[in-house]
Amino acid sequence: MRSGLVPPHVAHNGRVNDLEAFSALLTEEGRALLAELRDYEPARELTIATRLRRAYPAELVSAALRQARLRQRAVAKFGAADAAVMFFTPDGLEQATRASVASYRARRFAGLGTERLADLCCGIGGDAIALARAGVSVVAVDRSPLTCAVARANAAALGLMDLIEVRSADVTEIDPGAYEAVFVDPARRGGSRGAAGRGRIFDPEAYSPPLSWAVDAARKAPHAALKIAPGVPHEAIPDEAEAEWVSDHGDVKEAVLWFGTSTPAARRATLLPGPYSLLGSGLPDPEPGPVGRFLYEPDGAVIRAHLVAEVAAQVGGRLIDPTIAYVTSDQLHPTPYATAYEITDVLPFNVKKLRALLRDREVGVLTVKKRGSAVEPEELRRKVRPEGPNAATVFLTRAMGAPTMLIGHPAPDPR
Repeated sequence: MRSGLVPPHVAHNGRVNDLEAFSALLTEEGRALLAELRDYEPARELTIATRLRRAYPAELVSAALRQARLRQRAVAKFGAADAAVMFFTPDGLEQATRASVASYRARRFAGLGTERLADLCCGIGGDAIALARAGVSVVAVDRSPLTCAVARANAAALGLMDLIEVRSADVTEIDPGAYEAVFVDPARRGGSRGAAGRGRIFDPEAYSPPLSWAVDAARKAPHAALKIAPGVPHEAIPDEAEAEWVSDHGDVKEAVLWFGTSTPAARRATLLPGPYSLLGSGLPDPEPGPVGRFLYEPDGAVIRAHLVAEVAAQVGGRLIDPTIAYVTSDQLHPTPYATAYEITDVLPFNVKKLRALLRDREVGVLTVKKRGSAVEPEELRRKVRPEGPNAATVFLTRAMGAPTMLIGHPAPDPR
């Protein structure tokens, strides 16, 4: 759980004994049990649990099995080596920053000359770990005693206790001005702990703590970064903040408001791995025009940052429609900020014509992309029934105001 304002007695599933159960995993007996579960196989859980309960207390076995499941899920965010020794809670893992994104942000902080930072709403310590590995001393703060215990255990497991101090406290009681930098990652999920109630929060003032408090805290430190939802309205961004949208392998992960950088009020899109970072220059949207030979699909971070015009300028392109974030040009220009496709056909939307074209070209592998169309990709696949050895990509979109189908394939990399 990431929150500076959660009642301290509430644990990740609402039980008051979760801290006690977690602490048992840190004992010699608990660590021995976790070692036996390093190669845990979910399909054999019943057999494994029955065998282990002959040698260990049943409650400890249950806690260790939960941890083993979480460690397997954590590999996608933290990598196999770290996930195998770290500790997690379900909410803590869900809200933790992916290690590649946290490492990038930690390098930015280090580049600002940060030596000591307050990580407010630290969760299970993912960001604190990345910062410590970048050489930054971190005071990690969270209200939940369980979350703090997990963060402390993770710092110890990774040999970073000299650089990470974990405090269980209300983040609103921390003085941001006492640190060279502040990082705030508020909780952005609300409702009950049941599956139906854990919805994302879209109102920044409903974060815990609210965005207004986090902005006020950021203004009191020389440097600060506030992690927020990628869908934050641009009008909610403070005038002096640099807003950065970050994607990892094409998947938009977060937005961050930076304070105290050399580019205040800027908009930035950063793509990982790389990193490739595109800084806005205030270009107006280009005029739309006819679809050319090549279509560029900007990365989601570019679109969120409203930097499609900058990509269009890079490739000498134009929009296909004033309301659609596809760029087109007559020449192929490599750019890390968009995926290029070579377009072979531009047709008015018509399922029968598309089915006939795909049949004639023996297309069996069909990638369907949509932007500005109400048609669902799976619905279209069922209707056209692609068969054959060839592959194609179809874009369902609008071009110059009209429903349009663009057929093509990924463009060759000219580099």
